[in-house]
Amino acid sequence: MQRIRLRYTKRGRLRFTSHRDFQRAFERALRRAEVPMAYSAGFTPHPKVSYANAAPTGTGSEAEYLEIALVERRDPAVLRDLLNESLPSGLDVTDAVEARTSGLADRLTASEWELRLDRVTEEEAGKAVAAFLAAETVEVQRRTKNGMRSFDARGAVVDLEVVRPQPDRPVDGPCAILRLVVRHVTPAVRPDDVLSGLRAVADLAPPVPAAVTRLAQGLFDEESGTVTDPLALDREAIPAALHTAAGTASP
Repeated sequence: MQRIRLRYTKRGRLRFTSHRDFQRAFERALRRAEVPMAYSAGFTPHPKVSYANAAPTGTGSEAEYLEIALVERRDPAVLRDLLNESLPSGLDVTDAVEARTSGLADRLTASEWELRLDRVTEEEAGKAVAAFLAAETVEVQRRTKNGMRSFDARGAVVDLEVVRPQPDRPVDGPCAILRLVVRHVTPAVRPDDVLSGLRAVADLAPPVPAAVTRLAQGLFDEESGTVTDPLALDREAIPAALHTAAGTASP
């Protein structure tokens, strides 16, 4: 059995795709691409696909991850291209690597997000960010299936800052862009929780819903302050595996 790890995106209108809708679309793509999937046992076999920490519905993402199990070996790059031919535009597989290490989900410990606040000035956003970071705790509430729940939105935030909009992205009127790095904790602190916290500490309430995009997901590097690529360990293991295979084949 071969395991392949994929990085995929949710762009444009497909940011409103629920995780269940994506699962259906992805499994259809697997069938169309004739991927030799491994299936579970039992009365209702299903493809062996492991989804890891999917972004909330309504948020875009450049860094979603999953793992599939195959019964026949395939070139990860070829598999990526076949899946992209079968997936709708916006759900794009941007990377594929053979799994040579364990614990992909364990490497997804932090996320970097971009929050676009239209009709909010950089000055307004900067004051709210400063108040949020200065607070020891920021209590927010979120409705769950068990009712309203209160929790601290501050402790999980590693970094929060106002950044300049990219030159190639048009801005019509005031627009503040926030960069957020948050650890994956329990209960999970989502970008909308941080927005609720900004409203609580500084009365920052964007007049239109924020456009939220996950830029990266992986292990947080304390030294550089960045979220690292969770597939890097699998890439690094490939040369070692090839060297071992060559040694085994030697007379």
